Amino acid sequence: MENAAEMAAATGADPDSASKAALDAIQRADAKVDVAKKMTELEGEKKEEARRRKRAEQEAERSKPPSAFTGYVSPYVAKEVIVQTMPTPGDIDGIDERLWVPQTETISFHPLLFNVSNGYYVNLLRVKGAGVLSRHKHPGAVHGWVLRGEWRYLEHDWVAKEGSYVFEPPGETHTLVVPEGCDEMITMFHVQGSLNYCDERGDVIKSEDVFDKLDMARKHYESVGLGASYVDNFVR
Repeated sequence: MENAAEMAAATGADPDSASKAALDAIQRADAKVDVAKKMTELEGEKKEEARRRKRAEQEAERSKPPSAFTGYVSPYVAKEVIVQTMPTPGDIDGIDERLWVPQTETISFHPLLFNVSNGYYVNLLRVKGAGVLSRHKHPGAVHGWVLRGEWRYLEHDWVAKEGSYVFEPPGETHTLVVPEGCDEMITMFHVQGSLNYCDERGDVIKSEDVFDKLDMARKHYESVGLGASYVDNFVR
């Protein structure tokens, strides 16, 4: 049979009723397709809205002003030492720019020593402009000598200015900030063990040790034409 009318005639049914039934069936099928399509569109809109909310939350988190760490610190952690009467250094500006290993657009370091046998490193840390460097802690002691500019920890009321010496005891979590008005900060750091970046709870989210620093320097010196082996000048 070619159509509903012919089928109705063969079976004795009312052709109009058969045609109407067939049309209703087609309309119901189309309605199901429309509903499925609409549900798919709604699901896509929900996912996109969730992505927008996630991006907004991340942006809000990044724009939050930094706050001092208030979590647990072992009572056995020793106090820091800061001496603000160290002598003025020599010509820092005479350092070959290629020796500064970039970590971000504003942060770089110049290696002085990679002691791979004892697991520590000594470098000059340079920060251009004000801002929050990081929240972190160390399993070992850290010694710092400020050669230019100034910086502080949000967790303390002292400021490490040019000529200052700072001792950081193992185990303390702190947030390093370069204040507004400081165009460039350079500090010599002697870091024993790793530098562990922390979240607001003090949980470690990233770690860097002497081998990570060495690898960064090796790749950089190769990229600027000094050769990867140039880093061996600092390895002991």
